[in-house]
Amino acid sequence: MLEERARRARLLEHGAGVAAACRKCAIGSQRRNNVYGEGDPCARLMVIGEGPGETEDLLGRPFVGRAGQLLDKMLGAIDLAREDVYICNTVKCRPTLPGPRGPKNRAPEPLEMANCRPYLDEQIDIIRPRVILALGAPAAKSFLGRDFQITKMRGRWYEGPQGIALMVTFHPAYLLRQTGGELTAVKRMVWNDLKAIKSKLDEQAPSAPAEQAALFDTQ
Repeated sequence: MLEERARRARLLEHGAGVAAACRKCAIGSQRRNNVYGEGDPCARLMVIGEGPGETEDLLGRPFVGRAGQLLDKMLGAIDLAREDVYICNTVKCRPTLPGPRGPKNRAPEPLEMANCRPYLDEQIDIIRPRVILALGAPAAKSFLGRDFQITKMRGRWYEGPQGIALMVTFHPAYLLRQTGGELTAVKRMVWNDLKAIKSKLDEQAPSAPAEQAALFDTQ
């Protein structure tokens, strides 16, 4: 297993270098860093978001801002450390719009996701996870088509690339924008999705009570 992990790590390192040199999209010339991905090359769970944000662009690492901190809590709620999974995005460069205080985040455009898809497909092929967790509608649509509606279609199992089990849930950044009763409701849905993932990974029914949703406190 050590040799296989090292082999996959070398392949991912090579892929990161190729992606870093890519300039197919305008955002490739605008970003600070290419945010390829990080984690266990032999991970059973692969987490895929839509694109890097400001902090990720600055540090060159995926999910390291507030949303990333919440993602760590979400993973911890099903007994997974960040190091146990592989985390990346549909696009490796930060998509932005002009703003009065500097560039602001936006969802990646279809062409940007299409241009970046070979890098993502290669990551999936190298890691061969047992489960893929797509975070947010843009990531889900990259696998399931533009008609995917996250409020109606999340929380189900789909067949992902190479027949890998695919689950969709809300992006942590979406949770951070919710308050009051709406936050409670969304957290409950995400917790149900996480329990389904744990069950799939463990090949047994989850035993944790629903009250453990508090383990990924958004504060």
